[in-house]
Amino acid sequence: MAQIGQSNKQRASRHHREAQHPGIELPPPSRKDRGSLTRALQRRKTVRQIAPKPLPLAILSDLLWAACGVNRRKGPFGCAGKTAASASNSQEVDVYVALAQGTYRYEPLSHRLDWLTDADFRGHALGRGQVDSGARAPVRLIFVADVDKLVHTRGYMEPGLRDPEVQRSYYYVDTGLIAAHVYLFAASAGLGAWFHHCEHSRLAAKLHLRKDQRVLFAQTVGYPARKPR
Repeated sequence: MAQIGQSNKQRASRHHREAQHPGIELPPPSRKDRGSLTRALQRRKTVRQIAPKPLPLAILSDLLWAACGVNRRKGPFGCAGKTAASASNSQEVDVYVALAQGTYRYEPLSHRLDWLTDADFRGHALGRGQVDSGARAPVRLIFVADVDKLVHTRGYMEPGLRDPEVQRSYYYVDTGLIAAHVYLFAASAGLGAWFHHCEHSRLAAKLHLRKDQRVLFAQTVGYPARKPR
């Protein structure tokens, strides 16, 4: 993703790195029936103790699709529709995926993980005082709001989309909707999930975010370290 203010040399260098690291092609989401919504709601809980056991790629694929994947190509305002609603279908919340082998950005339209860095940012996706809870969990999702997507939405341009306070209310709610999907998928798939704070400033710097992008929260997902009671 080219950044505002980058030189041609910087963009060329980034494109070269991306060519050397093509990302991860996710298998198509299975969309298998994992039980009723009522059952998932009954099982929904926060699990902080997560085992280091890696998630199979097929499970990660289904998880990300459930979170905010494309469920219809023709959605509101001529944009693809997603499993998670957003303000004026602006789809302003991006999901970054921190894994042991590197950090990626989920691209819903192509359903793939675009490589960002080989660095493991899972530790930065925990808040202060949280490192003893699931510190070696295999997957941490990092939620990043892109305010530019609200300001330049392809949907209905209501005045609030340009107001910082209204923008904040929208991207917080929209993040919550995605996180709720992750919780329900985890409950249906026998996984543990935990929504929490993270190192906002450090992650923003390490992810090379623009000034109009905001690191909001993170969510840990993996197999429970011990059988839930």
